[in-house]
Amino acid sequence: MRVAKLAPITGKVGEEVERFFDRFLPPGFMNEPFIAPFPYETAGTEWFPMLDLAENAEEFIVRLEVPGVHKENLDINLTGTLLTINGRRELVTEASGETYLRREREVGKFVRTIRLPAPVVEKEVKATYQDGLLVIHLPKVAPAVANRIVIK
Repeated sequence: MRVAKLAPITGKVGEEVERFFDRFLPPGFMNEPFIAPFPYETAGTEWFPMLDLAENAEEFIVRLEVPGVHKENLDINLTGTLLTINGRRELVTEASGETYLRREREVGKFVRTIRLPAPVVEKEVKATYQDGLLVIHLPKVAPAVANRIVIK
């Protein structure tokens, strides 16, 4: 009897779509994955905070606007070049005798996943959270220096 490892078909389809776009589009064209990783982490996501990705010579910098989210409710994961940030903003309870006439602030779970353009040094990643702005510093991997080999 042959034993086969089970893999979700959506994961394989997602990988194929990613490879297709990588072949025909310039790097960095699609920073976020076309199809979310399996299992779908975005299921139940209720809002998407604004995200900026910048770079300088030494590092990538991710800035995520998450006002009203406590830093204990934030989770950052880095797998290779895939950065996933998820969290939850709690609902502010009404004061007694107060009824909302309009409610525009979004609450609940969010997930943001972004593919970094190049590998980073995972052990040196630093994150700070102040005044509703999460800033993640991701140092780039130093390019390998080519050693010239002398032919004898």
